[in-house]
Amino acid sequence: MDFMSTVKGSLLEGFYPKGWDMKKIDKCCQNRPEDITKPQKFWNKAFEPVQCADLTEFDTKMGHEIANEIKKAKERGEKIAFILPVGPMGMYKWAVYFLREWNVSCEHVWCFNMDEWADSKGNTLVGDASFQYAMEQAFYNPLGELTVPVDHRNFATRKNLPTYEKKIAALKKEGAKLVLVYGIGRMCHIAFWEPQIGGEFKTDAEWLKQTHRIAVQLHPLTIEQNAQTSFKSRTTLVPCRANTIGPGLMFQADYAIGGADGIYGRGMQWQGMSLWMTLRYGPTRWITSSWIPTLPGRLFFLKELAGPLVAEAN
Repeated sequence: MDFMSTVKGSLLEGFYPKGWDMKKIDKCCQNRPEDITKPQKFWNKAFEPVQCADLTEFDTKMGHEIANEIKKAKERGEKIAFILPVGPMGMYKWAVYFLREWNVSCEHVWCFNMDEWADSKGNTLVGDASFQYAMEQAFYNPLGELTVPVDHRNFATRKNLPTYEKKIAALKKEGAKLVLVYGIGRMCHIAFWEPQIGGEFKTDAEWLKQTHRIAVQLHPLTIEQNAQTSFKSRTTLVPCRANTIGPGLMFQADYAIGGADGIYGRGMQWQGMSLWMTLRYGPTRWITSSWIPTLPGRLFFLKELAGPLVAEAN
């Protein structure tokens, strides 16, 4: 007895995206934990999953990876552009630490926040719960005099998000490397590019051209994921929409730095299935993160997420 044998006639029938093959997803999750880093045919040859024993190792290595890209660009005398997430967050304190230790100024850095909470018109959240505030507190302010110039910081407002495409194109034309930093959502979103959006397009090629969306409708499980991870379980505080970049921007990255740290403790987690889907399902517009392994880069993840993903009463 399992999901597939009991879903018909239940409240979950039709709840998950139409393009999700649940049997294939279950097969992804049946792989041995020790095989999780085994390269697949659809992976970029320069894509590398990196297993971390604990959160300290995860945060430190991911932060070092970000800081090192900034440092290397500085040494080359080049501009560099980052698409940045709010979630995961622990790596930013280490990126700040390394940049300050190395005394690397970020005057050559341009940053584009990948998403922001919004209402139905695309008006974005302000204040302590906003992603802009989170980035200022975690990254920009702690860098002090070495920080990214204010006019190099971009946030996903209704007015500014549509300008990302031209700004990034101009930077790349000047020789800037584009680095995507990302987390993976429960619904396998990158930024807030949700799986149900895949149903709006007839082909993956058409889907891949989409650069952004204003006031995207968030999947119910995305709302609940964020209620648990960012709002102390209080669903009533979570906005139901967001502004977000799309695959037309994220997948033109020259390098990607990702993180999966979805562990609660006491054997509980929320991200193992999403990680295995990312690494094994194969590229499809119904699973945004399934395209991640097609990019060069590193995906840091906590060892526990590899499983085994089996039943355990907690």
